[in-house]
Amino acid sequence: MNHNPADGIALTDTGSSSSWAATQLVRPGLRRNPRRAHLLVSTVLGKHIPVDPDVVVSAGEELAGLVAAAVGGSDVDVLGFAETATGLGHTVATALGAHCYLHSTRRIVPGMTVHGEFEEGHSHATDHLLMPTSPDLLAGDLPLILVDDEISTGATALDALRQIHPSAGRGHYVIASLVDMRTAEHLAAAAAVATELGIRIDNVSLAQGSVELAPGLVETVLALPDPTFNPVAARSGSVHRVDAQWPATLPDGGRHGFLRSDAAGFDIAIDALAATVDAALADSKAVVVIGHEELMYLPLRLAAALQKRGHSALFQTTTRSPAYVLDAPDYPLRRGFEFTAPEDESGLRYLYNASAPQDATLVLVADAPADTDALAAAAGTLAASGADVVLVVVTGADPVALELARRARPLRGPQFGSYAAEEVTWLLKDLSSVSLEAGIEEREKRIQAGEAHYAESLPVEYQPDLAYRELFEKVLQESASRLAVAVGTVTEVVLAERGHDIALASLARAGTPVGILMRRWAFTAHGIEIPHYAVSIVRDRGIDAVALRYLADHHDSRSVVFVDGWTGKGAIARELTAALRDFPGAEFDDDLAVLADPGNCARTYGTRDDFLIASACLNSTVSGLVSRTVLNDSLIRPGDFHGAKYYADLAPDDVSRHLLDTVAARFDDVRDEVTTSVRSVLASDRTPTWSGWASVEKVRAEYGISHVNFVKPGVGETTRVLLRRVPWRVLVRDADAPEHEHIRMLAAARGVPVDVVPDLAYSCMGLIKNVSSGDAS
Repeated sequence: MNHNPADGIALTDTGSSSSWAATQLVRPGLRRNPRRAHLLVSTVLGKHIPVDPDVVVSAGEELAGLVAAAVGGSDVDVLGFAETATGLGHTVATALGAHCYLHSTRRIVPGMTVHGEFEEGHSHATDHLLMPTSPDLLAGDLPLILVDDEISTGATALDALRQIHPSAGRGHYVIASLVDMRTAEHLAAAAAVATELGIRIDNVSLAQGSVELAPGLVETVLALPDPTFNPVAARSGSVHRVDAQWPATLPDGGRHGFLRSDAAGFDIAIDALAATVDAALADSKAVVVIGHEELMYLPLRLAAALQKRGHSALFQTTTRSPAYVLDAPDYPLRRGFEFTAPEDESGLRYLYNASAPQDATLVLVADAPADTDALAAAAGTLAASGADVVLVVVTGADPVALELARRARPLRGPQFGSYAAEEVTWLLKDLSSVSLEAGIEEREKRIQAGEAHYAESLPVEYQPDLAYRELFEKVLQESASRLAVAVGTVTEVVLAERGHDIALASLARAGTPVGILMRRWAFTAHGIEIPHYAVSIVRDRGIDAVALRYLADHHDSRSVVFVDGWTGKGAIARELTAALRDFPGAEFDDDLAVLADPGNCARTYGTRDDFLIASACLNSTVSGLVSRTVLNDSLIRPGDFHGAKYYADLAPDDVSRHLLDTVAARFDDVRDEVTTSVRSVLASDRTPTWSGWASVEKVRAEYGISHVNFVKPGVGETTRVLLRRVPWRVLVRDADAPEHEHIRMLAAARGVPVDVVPDLAYSCMGLIKNVSSGDAS
């Protein structure tokens, strides 16, 4: 047979919304399927025909532009259809900066839950499974974009929409494709579904066309002679295996959901993968990068990266679809390969054409579940055609680990804490029902002996007497205006340097009242609502990585501003910098915004004076009734946020919202003072000198203290020593300074001596007792 066997398929252009016509985007082919004997072979998708990766990306970006116009520039979620459109859907999602990309799958993944399924009636493999790490990825109010390479009737998209909509509850859907072959009747069916469900359905495509089939085409195709697969050359090519590591909790595609925050880590991982493959290619300049079935986007990006490294690279993938192969002029499927499915040997898989000029090396890319003897056999089948094969197995991506990393759920008041739900979202695990408190003396002994970390338990919440609580009220009223100025100053500095599109992440728990006050100032002064979260950071253990991942998943990581109450030695500032530097797949800024920076270790602050911040005077009763945070391996599992307790029983003594309201009531009175303060701060040299650390070292040496962790500088840290630790003595610069009146009262109540040190760098310091020796040495 030397004529084109697809001559019985007439393809006609009926419209275009892009630079492409339908007859340019697809070519007719055949398949021996009694339900649908014809196949439209895409020239830009990279499935059956090797394509320049730039062409694939450009087509996806053009389609994304049409989607953006349909949704008016709104943020979106994207769903791609397996297997053919998994890469196209991801390309569209990337171009749109989509919140989430998910593609349907036909792979059974042990340990993962199927959250939805639909059917594709004409396909060789009809079942589509939806397997996101969480059903929440299918819910939401953003427009959902359903992406397929070619739409014949639209039945698959409508079936998917019917299955998803009851749980997703979205009001706007867009069906997007490279080519739309639907008739007026098919479009009317989509409109009827929109009316039935009370939703909006838009349709966009690069081009529109129609297909007319010759009578008896199915019978004609079924009567064709059997095609010949697996060409064999006189000389077989070589097979070289490359094992490439991929981060375990970074998705290698959209099968389980790919969040916007995953993109940066994906780019880094692709560059590393390209370097590994490039090294294995030696002198081979021409390559065809072949993805395995649904694994399309990663090999596409690999092909593009290899091009940047000087290779002439084309891209395509294997498929489940048994198309008809014939080496005839103008027929798109000139040769084919047939091999056993590598994942589970449940059937056959196919590869078409797989050719390029210059004796190209075939780079076959598969993931860990496909790494079986059948995969090695498939590589051998390709090599038998005469081509050298580099088999790249990408290992490490673990959907179960990814699910664990995404399972944490935030907490809000009034179910957790006494702050209003809109004031703060706690990225913490609720441990309220767990007994974690230990006596202060016993707890201190275990911490100092190295038998326990301070974050593994909690001190008993010290509740001061009536005289102290009255002093707190006096301090609050006297310092509220000064606090308001510091709040306004640090907030305005942040807004001036980071813009208004930010999210606050306060370091629980001392930073949380400050974050709420900054949020209130931004709304009062500018009318903007800033999202605010509370996250845990633990000295020597770092910041909560699960909370960071949550922030990166829900915000541009570059927009997150970390907030704390004050600085002491600067240990937490150093901890934050180290944790963010090593965090993969995000670009967090380690510039810590603090209300007071007496330690001179932050460049964004409200003041550098060591003055009394009223929220330092008490424990949970001034911090939303939330304990300090807990990191205990027996309670905090992989994928959990760090923990904390909600002391609802202390509600009668709670002054958390009273403090916020008192300070916020002074905002209008201090606007002019804030303007002056901000101008002064922005004009100054704010480079941290870390002078606080030097002062601590000086005190440590003069008092013969064995470790700097026994020295807590500043009003806030000294208060913490008296409330939560076993104090040895207190150092004050001025015996009668009003900013530490409460400290003198606490010291008297606990029998702690107070030493006056006139040249002290801070207003005061607290020295922790060495419980084994009886002093701080």
